[in-house]
Amino acid sequence: MKLQTILNRLQKLHPKEIDLSLDRVKNLCNKLGDPQKKLKYISVVGTNGKYSTIQAVRSILKSANINCNIYTSPHIQKINERFIFNDEEISDDSLSNLLIEVENVNSGEQITYFEILTAAYFYHASKFKDKINIIESGLFHRFDATNIIDNNLSSIVTSIGLDHLDWLPKNEQNIEKIVYEKTSSLLKSNITVSKQSTEEILKLISKSIQNNQSKKIIYKDHFNYSLNENNFIYYEDEYGGIKVPKPNLLGNFQIDNCAAAIATIRNLQLGVKDENIKEGVTKIKSIARLQEITSGKLKNICKNNRLYLDGSHNPLGAKALNEYLNTLNCNKHLILGMMSNKNHEEYISYFNNISSITTIDVPNQPNAITGEELKKKLNKYPNVNYKKSIEEALNSLITDKDDLIMMTGSLYLAGELLNRN
Repeated sequence: MKLQTILNRLQKLHPKEIDLSLDRVKNLCNKLGDPQKKLKYISVVGTNGKYSTIQAVRSILKSANINCNIYTSPHIQKINERFIFNDEEISDDSLSNLLIEVENVNSGEQITYFEILTAAYFYHASKFKDKINIIESGLFHRFDATNIIDNNLSSIVTSIGLDHLDWLPKNEQNIEKIVYEKTSSLLKSNITVSKQSTEEILKLISKSIQNNQSKKIIYKDHFNYSLNENNFIYYEDEYGGIKVPKPNLLGNFQIDNCAAAIATIRNLQLGVKDENIKEGVTKIKSIARLQEITSGKLKNICKNNRLYLDGSHNPLGAKALNEYLNTLNCNKHLILGMMSNKNHEEYISYFNNISSITTIDVPNQPNAITGEELKKKLNKYPNVNYKKSIEEALNSLITDKDDLIMMTGSLYLAGELLNRN
């Protein structure tokens, strides 16, 4: 309760949830002694795959006995997930004390919630100066609060697609502008560019970073992989080839994220051996990304049906999720809840061979579209129903044994499912 009280106060320090500027977070960090200038970083930017790529980097480094600090957002179940120090999630008490200290230094100055959390992360991370900090940059990297560091070890560009268009001017709501926002201000060190959904996007990224003096490690040009029939990956780059087990993550798109992680680590020359890579990719911890729920209250409602959740919430994520679903020979039922600022019709258009869609309200999220409104938007699809809650939706499904139930559309919805389960 103490931690939640503090978080409630911090959310009131600025009238807007997002206000694209770096001045406020720079000023606060300056008051804190500019802790961000004293650390080592791997920065991760992109639209999709950032979390999985970070977890792959983390797992490989851990297998080499290299513990990291990690900053990600949003969290799924609790805010502590955003703050990892020396490979340990921060405790409630430690986070409360940290936020109070930073809040006092801020002295009531106007600052967004994300900005003050970011400053708090940098401040605490400075107590672990020998650790590599893996930093996720959200929304558009150029004005993201994490983009106040002066140098880093490497930047990773994951898959880029259309998302958060409501934050762009009407005449700039396109992939060219998104690529520019995410890649034009990358630091000069090493840049790894992951496999993209189209050659056009890969070319746009390459063009955007062509004048950046970093070493470029671009998919196909500088690293590649192939998935072999006996379930291993053959990865290859300038340092040679390596046979790697298939990652312990569902969906072949996750191999793209692991390949980018491997490319980054091999180029950094951190003393990570091939054996560490092989072990690391089989021990990746991931939640709400094609995660199967095998036990718990909600799983009990499903009985003989498989229950999955996936936090995908944009067209690129929908496409990747549908590709995975099409590899399964069973009936599939979607339970869908989304935020109001998403392109709902485009998101659902990527799915095919779906037996039913049930829209629901996303609990505790005032910025979500109601399940009833979402159903109206999807009325051209057959067998679309609305139920108020997760439990009602699960109980309403007419399924056969071994049918698959996929809950998707929002990371916030994924967190609610995990908490209720």
